[in-house]
Amino acid sequence: MRIISGRQNPAVRVFRSLASSTDVTGERVLLDGVHLVREAREAGTAFEIVAIASSRLARETEEGLLAHALERDGVDVVMAPDQLFGVISPVRTPSGIIAVARRRPALPAEISARPDALTLVAVDIQDPGNLGSLLRAAEAGGVTGVLVCGTPGHGSANPFSWKALRGSMGSAIRLPVAAGLDAAAALACLRTAGARTIAAVPRGGREPDDVDWSGPAGIVLGGEGGGLSEEIVAQCDALVTIPMARQVESLNVAVAGALLVYAARRARVQRAGV
Repeated sequence: MRIISGRQNPAVRVFRSLASSTDVTGERVLLDGVHLVREAREAGTAFEIVAIASSRLARETEEGLLAHALERDGVDVVMAPDQLFGVISPVRTPSGIIAVARRRPALPAEISARPDALTLVAVDIQDPGNLGSLLRAAEAGGVTGVLVCGTPGHGSANPFSWKALRGSMGSAIRLPVAAGLDAAAALACLRTAGARTIAAVPRGGREPDDVDWSGPAGIVLGGEGGGLSEEIVAQCDALVTIPMARQVESLNVAVAGALLVYAARRARVQRAGV
């Protein structure tokens, strides 16, 4: 295992560069922590380089065992003194292992074209933690792909940033996710594929269990605060509203997304069982 010892080492620059400037395509991702690195390995993800803090090799630890397993796989694994590892890792309390991995970018047309597609369209979700949690709920609920997009004057967090990746707990690695789209273009992509689009609105929509979720469908969810614009809502085929007690104004976007995803899953499973 190679040992790196200075801030000017090329390996250090690789990690720091990706931490400060996320690859918008998601082809190269920064994975911080033993859980994410392990999930990527189990998913068959290719690794460019892995770094481990020296203290995690001084005794038997999860990070050390994983680093040795990756090295046996032929991955380039480097060891850094703990102080230098703190420079490499973007988190306030370094986890002890970090990796640069490569994933196959997903194309919007591929995500939309599946005959059983249940696509989540995430519009203007600005908090990377919320976006990561939403991706985790999407995968758990059977969503087949996610389109992360923005509208003019707004924008979404990058689902491949290290913060969003930590929030997704590995879902952004396994789930087909495309980012950097314009919301109108994402909806057009779904229409071309023959998918119905259901917009989540605070009022005026059908309850989740009353919506027709059959066939290719897209759940269109707006970001924190503003939700979906009138222009985007007008382009959708149907509206859905989550019923809430009168004194509650809104739900966290990840919670709202999870409720809608599971309503769609429940309806589709029941239909398949008929």
